[in-house]
Amino acid sequence: MFFIDTITVEGLGNRGYLAGGEHAAVAVDPPRDLDVVLAAAARRGVRVTHVVETHLHNDYVSGGLQLARVTGAEYLVPAGAGVSFARTPVADGDTVGIDARLTLVAVATPGHTPHHTAYVLRDGERPVAVFTGGSLLIGTVGRPDLVEPRLTEGLARAQHAAANRLAARLPDETAVLPTHGFGSFCSSAPSDGDASTIGREKAVNPALTVDVDTFVAGLLAGLDDVPAYYAHMGPVNAAGPAPVDLTPPAVADAEGIAERLAAGEWVVDLRSRVAFAEGHVAGTFNFEGEGQPATYLAWMIPWGKPVILLAASAEQLAAAQRELVRVGIDRPAAAATGGPSAWVREGDAPATFPRSTFAGLAEEDRKRIVVLDVRRDSERVGGWVEGSVHIPVHQLHHRIGEVPEGVVWVHCAGGMRAAIAASVLDAAGREVVAVDDGFDAAVDAGLTVHP
Repeated sequence: MFFIDTITVEGLGNRGYLAGGEHAAVAVDPPRDLDVVLAAAARRGVRVTHVVETHLHNDYVSGGLQLARVTGAEYLVPAGAGVSFARTPVADGDTVGIDARLTLVAVATPGHTPHHTAYVLRDGERPVAVFTGGSLLIGTVGRPDLVEPRLTEGLARAQHAAANRLAARLPDETAVLPTHGFGSFCSSAPSDGDASTIGREKAVNPALTVDVDTFVAGLLAGLDDVPAYYAHMGPVNAAGPAPVDLTPPAVADAEGIAERLAAGEWVVDLRSRVAFAEGHVAGTFNFEGEGQPATYLAWMIPWGKPVILLAASAEQLAAAQRELVRVGIDRPAAAATGGPSAWVREGDAPATFPRSTFAGLAEEDRKRIVVLDVRRDSERVGGWVEGSVHIPVHQLHHRIGEVPEGVVWVHCAGGMRAAIAASVLDAAGREVVAVDDGFDAAVDAGLTVHP
């Protein structure tokens, strides 16, 4: 008998896997906080004997190297990945024994990266699953534009060929287990579902249902913005990530928070957007701990800038710290828990701003306010509020001077990014109203929305 456990990394929209038998297991594309993998192995009562990477990751810092060092496992990395540490290079067709009847067979699947490799898990002679990394995803494929712009079209064509190669050599019942596609920006489109098989992908995945020219044209036309921090992930993974330190950061008091703000450091409030709007330290930014703080904070913060975390609880702080190490923000310079009463200097008052809805926006005199849309380009093409200014949230910090004068009503698709943007505007001294509402409500509120 064999098992396959999924290691879900929800904040980044990724998955890793632990697969094995009675005594031994292999970890596939593990997250950097490797304790979650070790805990999964302990629950199964197995030893991690192999760690494999499908590719050199561009969207997160891998835990593979450290996991291999801690467990003594053999570390398998595609031969074409340029890394500066000792590992076992893997080529197409290489086979590794895992446990009793379990073997892992490497299949070259270039496209997401030139060196991308998938791994077929066999129980005896029967393929039972394929770890597809960023190649064949659920209903889509990994994006081919993260390596070098001049390679993008060629890699897109390689994606089509790789997907068809996998589909041709594997039985329809083989489980498809990708790393990307559950909200990750490494996916070229949103995944269609939560689980799949080779047979299902043959029926629904464009890489397997249309010709290569049609596929490439559609793939390239649909590519979205690339998070800025992706530029740093590949080099970190190639050099060999440092071990993770998740111990509590130094404690910041009100004076220390004020001093760090004055020094231009980023002080990030992890509390809910409702709590932040009702009272916060002036100059701080709101990245909700229950949202995607790793993705958007890493996307927006100047790389290497010290970050101070303010959280409602020690648990919220620890969860955010864990998310941030996955994208290379290793150690907060300081942190504090509680609320504004403990974070605001004596004599100062907490800052506030109002929240509203699209119905509230519809009642305003549009000549006296500014409507700011902070969704991505791909979202705005589907519809926008008449007269609104468009600056995606990840660009706002650098383009804040482009926001016209007046009270700024800022919206996104659901409220989380609007809250981030509202905090950035508020920190810059602008008068702001955060629209905490779903974009579909704009039409219902009577606003003119252009397609």
